[in-house]
Amino acid sequence: MHRQRFRLILASASPRRRELLAQAGYSFTVDAADVDESLREGERAEEYVLRLAVEKAQAVLARHTDEEDSLIVLGADTSVVLDEQILGKPADGHDARRMLQRLSGRRHRVLTGVAAATRMRVVSGVESTEVVFAEISAQELDAYCATKEPLDKAGAYGIQGYAARWIPRIEGCYFNVMGLPIARVVGLIEWGAIGRRERKNGLD
Repeated sequence: MHRQRFRLILASASPRRRELLAQAGYSFTVDAADVDESLREGERAEEYVLRLAVEKAQAVLARHTDEEDSLIVLGADTSVVLDEQILGKPADGHDARRMLQRLSGRRHRVLTGVAAATRMRVVSGVESTEVVFAEISAQELDAYCATKEPLDKAGAYGIQGYAARWIPRIEGCYFNVMGLPIARVVGLIEWGAIGRRERKNGLD
């Protein structure tokens, strides 16, 4: 464990991201960003999640202009991508079933854009994980989509929930599929902290 010498804000209301950031040993507060998440024409999935992560971090940073220079704001955005199409959060149970039918028996990607913003700089990146789905029976789909579990999750599933039974393997970071690639995030936060120290010491 290390002593945290900066204030950290998570620009997300996601309970899973809160759990993972705490698991990584950080103390932080939550101030959820409110940005337009519309996909721009011609925007690739990697560009989309990266842009939203940066915009979320910068939007929350702008709300805290009167605070000390030790502030770091972490923004994140996760998308499920199948056939280069982004699958967002389902509108309802029927929409969740449609998404899961498309994922059934196939391989897809989970992309998470992450960004750490300070007064001096923004450092960011995209983590990608390949997820393999087994075939899902119609009965299982009906039972799962009748619950509320898929409704607040990109692609209508969470790897840490009931849907884990359909995922025989992944290639890449497990925590990325949950919504926050911990190792990548730690690196970004540390870069943000280094930049803050450089500014304090007159090295910028």
